[in-house]
This record gives sequence, structure tokens and C-alpha cells, in this order.
Amino acid sequence: MSRKVFYSFHYERDAWRAGQVRNFNLLADEDEYGIIDSVEWEKIKKKGDEAVKSWIKDQLKNTSVTVVLIGAETSERPWVKYEIEQSIEKGNALLGVRIHSVKTQKKETDSPGKNPLDLISLKNGKPASSLYKTHDWVSDDGRKNLGQWVEDAYKISESKTNLGTHDTSPTPTPRSFTPKSPWSVL
Repeated sequence: MSRKVFYSFHYERDAWRAGQVRNFNLLADEDEYGIIDSVEWEKIKKKGDEAVKSWIKDQLKNTSVTVVLIGAETSERPWVKYEIEQSIEKGNALLGVRIHSVKTQKKETDSPGKNPLDLISLKNGKPASSLYKTHDWVSDDGRKNLGQWVEDAYKISESKTNLGTHDTSPTPTPRSFTPKSPWSVL
């Protein structure tokens, strides 16, 4: 089953690596559906924090899983933190994917950073990483496994909601919604 995915990442530092993950040929053509280039991002940022928040909330609509692409400085980015918090509030499942080992166009890798899912607490006081898994794009073969990781994250979230133990949202998002492309993972 496909899931509509929102990608959270440090735009300035990891846009190239994030693009490698998003465009690995198992995903729908996302660029026309909410992936913005640097010019558009700068326009949104110039409008202020409320415009950025509004854009993020709009991008999260009708998504069921948020994939946090983790690079060297991702955990330090306030907008990534906001995207994760909004995803939790909305009831999205979360998935961490480490991308520091993905080579840039210059064939460079980066140092691993802290996992932002370790730094965000669920309502039960535990870190989001206690519920949601993190994988490494390179060493865990993300090209082959991202679809399954997304589905597994969704099932974890769904099982917690159905058991009444999902502590991330006071009003869980209905899970009967089966999103279609453009951000679907096959």
C-alpha cells in the first residue's frame, strides 16, 4: 500500500542528499507537489515565520508518514523540530533516515549528526525514537527498503492508535485515508 510522505530535512546543508533519497526512482514525481527550490524557499522565508509555518502545515495535509532525513546538523534546525512536532500533533507516523553517508555531487560524505527523534518528546515523556525507528540510507540499503520502512512506521503508529496507547496526538488522525501520489512510496 502506498503512503503519502512528507520529508523533513536541513535544506541548506542537505538538499542534495535529500534529493538523492526523494528521487531514487521508487517515488512519484514529487517536484511539482511541494518540493521547493532554493529561490522559492527564500521567498517563503522572507515573508516571515508565520508564512513558513503555514507552508509546512499545508505540506503536511493528507500525509500519513513524515520521513526525517538526518544529516550532520539536522537536529539543530528549528524548522525541522517544528515539522516533527507538527507531524506528531497531526498523528503522522515518523521515520528517521540517516543521509550523512550519501555522497554529494562532489563525491563527499558528511559526519553523522544527532538524531532529532531522540530530542523530541512524546506526550508520555519518552523520546520519539522510542517508538519510531531510524535507518541509514547507505548501510541499510534505502533504495531497496524505504517503501517497507515507511509502511512499518505507519503500522507502528496505527497499532498504537488502535490500542489507545498512541500518546502523540490527543485526537488521532483517521487511518482509513489511503493517500495517492504525488508523494506515495511504492
